[in-house]
Amino acid sequence: MKIDRRKVLGLLGLSGAAAGEAVAQPLSYYKGPVAFEHGVASGDPGLTYVILWTRVTPKQQPAGDIDVDLEIAADPDFKTLVTSSRGLRARASRDWTVKHDLDGQGLKPGTEYWYRFKANGVTSPIGRTRTLPAGKTKDVVLAVASCSLYPNGYFNAYDAIAKLDRVDAVVHLGDYIYEYGGGPKDYGMNAPTAKTRAPEPAHEIVTLADYRARHAQYKTDPALQAAHARAPWIVVWDDHETANDSWIGGAENHDPKTEGDWATRKAAALKAYYEWMPIRDAHATLPEAAWRDFQFGDVASLLMVETRLTARTQELDYDVDMPIVDGKPDLAAFTAKWKDPAHRMMGEKQEQWLAGQVGASTKAGTAWQVLGNQVVMARVAPPNLKATMGDARFAGLLAKLPEYAAKRVAQSVAMSAYDIPSNLDAWDGYPADRQRVYDILTAAKARPIVLAGDSHMFWVNELWNDAGDKRVAAEFGATSVTSPGYGDILPGVPLGEAFAQRNKEVKYAHPSAKGYLLLTLEHGKATGELIAVSTIVDTKYETSVLKRFVVTPSSGGGVEALKEG
Repeated sequence: MKIDRRKVLGLLGLSGAAAGEAVAQPLSYYKGPVAFEHGVASGDPGLTYVILWTRVTPKQQPAGDIDVDLEIAADPDFKTLVTSSRGLRARASRDWTVKHDLDGQGLKPGTEYWYRFKANGVTSPIGRTRTLPAGKTKDVVLAVASCSLYPNGYFNAYDAIAKLDRVDAVVHLGDYIYEYGGGPKDYGMNAPTAKTRAPEPAHEIVTLADYRARHAQYKTDPALQAAHARAPWIVVWDDHETANDSWIGGAENHDPKTEGDWATRKAAALKAYYEWMPIRDAHATLPEAAWRDFQFGDVASLLMVETRLTARTQELDYDVDMPIVDGKPDLAAFTAKWKDPAHRMMGEKQEQWLAGQVGASTKAGTAWQVLGNQVVMARVAPPNLKATMGDARFAGLLAKLPEYAAKRVAQSVAMSAYDIPSNLDAWDGYPADRQRVYDILTAAKARPIVLAGDSHMFWVNELWNDAGDKRVAAEFGATSVTSPGYGDILPGVPLGEAFAQRNKEVKYAHPSAKGYLLLTLEHGKATGELIAVSTIVDTKYETSVLKRFVVTPSSGGGVEALKEG
């Protein structure tokens, strides 16, 4: 989610087998010098398996495939070797990345392992991973992150995750990379850190080589490398892994006239993503289908959904879809488009999968059904800043803003009188699809927790059905790792309080903090801690718990209570 002044003000109211598997060797491998410049990673864990990843960098060109070995141990000193895999291949055709599905090699459920790769006499950094627990499980600890804009600051949130005493998995909800270039007017390039963290390549990424280079740059970051080496990651993309505000047929930040065919660009972005991320490779016929499930014993079913590329229709635009008639917004015309059942976030195939997974989870007696989801699901109408700030402070704010900005902010106050979305790119812009998800959760008597990224804000929300008579779920929104939020662009403005005052479903919102969410799941409760880092413009930082909220489940499905504590 890109945030610029125009969009911020609009938000306020207007606007298969893994590549590293052992295969028959070619006649010759590259035998020259190599390095492991991008660290190691693991992901998509199961009871007895996990994906292990690295990238081997050949130091001479031309270079063909590289022979790679893998060792897995029960201790960080590798005194007790559990298993090994010889003759893996870092293929030139996959940018010399290795992704090995470590299945059927004697791993045990709920167990930590350490791993390392070797190639041409060089040994990689050591990674730490963990399989999923089976059966009776006391608790599960997840770190949830999203939105890391490289030039805008240091990845201190990732470093903090790497230093956690315990984390069973890292759940990343998207915007792992950004596609923008490094020009003076490009996103994030006005940050104090931009000069030393300029994006590579310097232009907006469009081709396969571009996306590969951007992924490679991100994985040179020491904090990100440390977080990947700490625990298995469970990831899904949002929009910036392809282009801003992407949907099935295009993206806001894609111009077919100058950037070519959208399908070609999307395919290049996904190919690079699957090469460079510790995610199980998708089926070749539908690489956009990233929905999948993870079972953490009897405590939690984590269901990762995909809401960008398989079925999402183009988001609405207030400037286009809500005309002004006789000086007033035509709400009827807008509402007809907004609530159209054909306006989709997910397709029928994914909805059927979700219904099956949620039903199976509740029937098995799993304590929580957790949705790993990209964008905020709560109803969030435009905030009334004037009511929150008072007349004098609000007038002072308007006086400080440029004329066009002051006009938009003042107009947003008027728009707050209507129950319309503040963000048409979130689930609030697709209410019919959202209710279909709620119907699935309600029918199964699920006890859901929704995780959200994208917004660059912390959120704690209660989700109610369309009738407003049933509390369906609790939602925790993770803020960004570095990407700028609304509070950064309008500093000192009480946007969080305004959102909470205006919206029944919003219990807490923080518009400027950077950090991550720490979610601890137990049988009788779920605890969400909003962890903030003190700065992103210096690698020296401190962490603090901004807020802690506890969710208790209802015996009849849904959420019994969400309280600060």
